Amino acid sequence: MKRSPRSLKWPLTIQPLLLQFVILFLSFLTLVALATRVDSGGQYTDETIIPVIAKSIARSGDGRLVVRMTPELDALRDEAPTLWFVAEDDSGLRVSFGRVPAQVVAFKDLLSQLSYGHLRDRSPPYALSVVIRREESPIGPLTIVGHGKVKEVGFTVLLASSVVAIPLFLLMGLVSLIAIPWIVRCSLSGVTRIAHEAELIGAASRGMRLSEAHVPSEIRPLVQAMNKALTRLDEGYERQRRFIASAAHELRTPIAILRVKVDAAQEASTRRLAGDIDRLANLTEQLLDLQRLDATPPHKEVDLAALLRRVAGDMAPLLIAADRSIEVIVHAAQPICGDAQAIERVATNLVQNAIEHGGRKVTVRVLGTGFEVEDDGPGIPLAERERVFEPFHRLRPRSAGSGLGLHLVQQVVERHGGSVSILGAPNGGTIAKVELPRSGSEQPTMTNLDLLY
Repeated sequence: MKRSPRSLKWPLTIQPLLLQFVILFLSFLTLVALATRVDSGGQYTDETIIPVIAKSIARSGDGRLVVRMTPELDALRDEAPTLWFVAEDDSGLRVSFGRVPAQVVAFKDLLSQLSYGHLRDRSPPYALSVVIRREESPIGPLTIVGHGKVKEVGFTVLLASSVVAIPLFLLMGLVSLIAIPWIVRCSLSGVTRIAHEAELIGAASRGMRLSEAHVPSEIRPLVQAMNKALTRLDEGYERQRRFIASAAHELRTPIAILRVKVDAAQEASTRRLAGDIDRLANLTEQLLDLQRLDATPPHKEVDLAALLRRVAGDMAPLLIAADRSIEVIVHAAQPICGDAQAIERVATNLVQNAIEHGGRKVTVRVLGTGFEVEDDGPGIPLAERERVFEPFHRLRPRSAGSGLGLHLVQQVVERHGGSVSILGAPNGGTIAKVELPRSGSEQPTMTNLDLLY
């Protein structure tokens, strides 16, 4: 079972996020533990009694402070029967409620100097646990000291910490969730860049190397190794190219000598070898053509219609002798930019292929910046229409062709920035369609100009 490639998203993004969340959570617990002062323990008076008490304080007609039994105060007393408090305004007037302990009475004169505090005695039931707050009331600001319901300080601090800390931690987590992937993506942008550069490397762009300037130092050794591998591939390709070119050149002389001897032979069986010699010579020339593709050809404006008429005219005698015909039809011809000799070789190979594998008639159509070569032969199966461009591939094993013609056609067309494809003809034959890039200049349109041989 094939394993899917491991992504860098997990080690570079997800794992740091999880680690950060764990650290935040532990930090939150640590802060809460410190805030609760776990070493002190015990209960403290709940300071939420202060607003209830402040709303129950009013002034009598003579200006004194009085306590009104509001529903909230009544409910508070039912919840904490030991409720008591002392309230003082800024003028020093006081009012008390419940049974105020003597210890509190002793320091109630200090209320005018206090605004906040928690006091608690040393042992349960913590009857002297009091809270001191300065609170706004309907009659103005009051300083209140009181005792009521008590609660664990740990729960109080935990609740207060949650209200403040949890939104803060969630915000930090959200920022991290957005920021870390963005940082990772920016850090690896150089990898994306060299991936695009690698996609541009092909047979026609040898000598290109991946850029090392914008990649992280951890990935640079991989890029350097890739560049060294590309250098070795270029060197190996160059050695192979020189070998094939040298071999093809060296074969020309013995092939020429062999042709002369076969043509001069008296025996009919020997002269029948002339076809095989021609095939060998054609294969040698096609190998040389493939090597010539590496050289940068002169790209000039080419009259495609005139070029195809010339190819048809050169091949017409051979077709007539073989009881075949060729027709050139020009539709909206436009000039192209390229190597005229290479394009002429493409057209010649396509016509020769149509003659060898086609029927009795070959039709060449010029269509703008491209052309088609159609035959009325048996056609090429759909499954073979891509494979015929492979080097040395033949539809029939004993075919007289070299198997390099269509491969050479594809190489030349692609070097010109065009494309070639094999299609089925309406009459059951084959159409080889070549599309080439348009030249910068325009040419007058020509239509319905036919040549028939």
